Amino acid sequence: MKASPVLISVVLLFATSLRFANSADPDPVRDFATGLRTFTLRNIFKNGDVSSDTGGIRAATNPQNFPAVRTQGLSVVRFKMVPCGSNLPHTHPRASEVLSLLSGGPLQVGFVDTTGASHIDILHPGDVTVFPRGVLHFELNVGSVEAEYLSALNSENPGTLTSSEALFHIPLRALATSLNVDQKTVNSLNSTVPRYAPGLKKTVSSGCVPGRDITTAF
Repeated sequence: MKASPVLISVVLLFATSLRFANSADPDPVRDFATGLRTFTLRNIFKNGDVSSDTGGIRAATNPQNFPAVRTQGLSVVRFKMVPCGSNLPHTHPRASEVLSLLSGGPLQVGFVDTTGASHIDILHPGDVTVFPRGVLHFELNVGSVEAEYLSALNSENPGTLTSSEALFHIPLRALATSLNVDQKTVNSLNSTVPRYAPGLKKTVSSGCVPGRDITTAF
């Protein structure tokens, strides 16, 4: 399925507007946060920050559900993504990310750097990839079975900004000018954009067929 030129413009506009964050978590001044009694979070899919949506299940650590990460500059997210599920294009302004596919998939993954160049790959179980801090990136399960994967980020609060919805918070006239389209076209696109939530998404109109087109070019 050929991508719409307007949708391509949306992605490129967001990607080329990104800047790396200058701030990072401060260095710890002690081994670990005061008062800790455990350094283990049991069953992240039960006790983590869990969200479930049409594309699968996401479970994350944060300083509230896993106090051991306080002052360590770390967070972890586990995913169970259904075939053709997607983690929508997004950025983490305060963290780089390392992702490892544990089972299933394969996953199509990639990011767009600040020159506008894309870096797309296919991950199989055991593969590891990295998303530099602040860049627009995504994951899509192009396989026919559930994909389980893990992401580690070097911030206890990396932040997440989803590209599609963020763009449509820009005033209508300014966004239409940026995309070189009329305001009616912008409103039409806006009506189809998934609203931000930390969950994984799957849509019937995406053109994704489980197990088909396992390539970086589609």
